[in-house]
Amino acid sequence: MKKLIAAVLATTALTAPAMAEDIKEFRIGILGGENAQDRMNNNECLRAKTEELLGVETKLFAPADYNGVIQGLLGGTIDMAWLGASGYAKTFLSDPEAVEPILVKVNNDGGYGYYSIGFARKDSGITSLEDMKGKVFGFGDPNSTSGFLIPSIEIPQATGASMTSGDYFGEVKFSGGHEQTIVGVYNGDFDGGVTWADGLGNWEDGYSSGALRKAVDAGLVDMNDLVQIWQSKPIPEGPVVLRKALPEDVKLKMTGLMASLKSMDEDCFYGVAAGEAKGFMPITHDAYEVIVEARKLKSN
Repeated sequence: MKKLIAAVLATTALTAPAMAEDIKEFRIGILGGENAQDRMNNNECLRAKTEELLGVETKLFAPADYNGVIQGLLGGTIDMAWLGASGYAKTFLSDPEAVEPILVKVNNDGGYGYYSIGFARKDSGITSLEDMKGKVFGFGDPNSTSGFLIPSIEIPQATGASMTSGDYFGEVKFSGGHEQTIVGVYNGDFDGGVTWADGLGNWEDGYSSGALRKAVDAGLVDMNDLVQIWQSKPIPEGPVVLRKALPEDVKLKMTGLMASLKSMDEDCFYGVAAGEAKGFMPITHDAYEVIVEARKLKSN
């Protein structure tokens, strides 16, 4: 892989001056899940590296919700994004020719799965889904895989009831994103909620990567005050995608940059990848067929 990355970067670097003739700027979309300024700060290094590599102005876009990034990719106003699996499925179902998955984040254990994690405050006495009956449950974003799609399928299977407010949970609310759910549970706005994590490392650190890790790093929560109450089956990590209409040399360069990001700048990679991981490795559409089918079922 290192040799492949080096070859890609070496062969495409020669054509950098011609980039301005093909594209006037490059736009990177960042999914919701934490406040916009933190998202921009964590990805500024990637923006700068992209601008240097492509030789055109590069901009970051951090819409308020997941759909803002999805619509930007579909409409051609965003060129690259790291989507969740469900967000990619929605994009593909809306227009199969809009984007192509190129890379996926690989965890420290070599896999590219992660989990939807149910959690509550430790002092609430809630330790399981059974304890959540009649209480307030927080989802993230409707287009989030771990913050909505997967728990909305697996939790009803576990409880035998729907996710409609009053059926099993007293009330079901959308927080707007992972950070909002975590802070909402921590502050007592929700009795429990779901977010994402790789499930590796220690609970008190927020695991090795994911929204809990980012919340810990930002000083928003003390994991010792929270307890895990549920965990989904493994979910395929979402892909880094590029617009299919981009020039081929742009695609090659950006694939090479993202694939080599950890070896090039580990601190930058940590911010972009939401924590510790091995790096980004190649992925194709086939890895997401099961999520595409799940989204089809949910929309029927």
